[in-house]
Amino acid sequence: MDESATTLSLAIGARVKQERQTRGWTLDQLAEAAGVSRRMIVNVEQGAANPSIGTLLRISDALGVGLPALVESPLPKPVKITRSGEGATLWTSPEGGQGILVAGTESPDVVELWDWTLGPGDSHGSEAHSQGTKELLQVQAGTVTVDAGEQVVTLEVGDSMTFPGDIAHSYANQGSGPARFILAVFEPGVGSGHRQDADNPGLGTSS
Repeated sequence: MDESATTLSLAIGARVKQERQTRGWTLDQLAEAAGVSRRMIVNVEQGAANPSIGTLLRISDALGVGLPALVESPLPKPVKITRSGEGATLWTSPEGGQGILVAGTESPDVVELWDWTLGPGDSHGSEAHSQGTKELLQVQAGTVTVDAGEQVVTLEVGDSMTFPGDIAHSYANQGSGPARFILAVFEPGVGSGHRQDADNPGLGTSS
């Protein structure tokens, strides 16, 4: 991991540990609630892991705080500003793809705003999020193919799409140049223990 990724991992680890200890939970209790291994929790808290977005979602949901809370200051602010280049890069690929969480709201009804770039041939698969989750995206550059359930749609610049995020879905760039899209995710009732029990392959960084 480079310096910025290491800094982010340490910040996430510190926040996870703080939230776990605030609840008086052991490592095993958080691991069980999140549906991940104890070793993963230890590695995340130590900043030694490079967890997938899916793993972070499981942990944040178990803690009842939402994914944005793991990458932001624990002190709530009525107005939050993320300057260009200051978003949390939670996914990268060898082709130059990036998934950057640029803004988010607090639980229980969490809204995440993402800036995604997919390199040529890149794809990103996501497990089904918690029940009631909705996703909205708009393509800013290139073309993006979205596979949502039984529907596969290719979107071009300016095209938008809304679809349920509580089914398995994926985004892919089948073009020869980079593709970019803005993604908003609405996840209601974070922390209510309703996340579906599904595996989450291929969501982490490439390293």
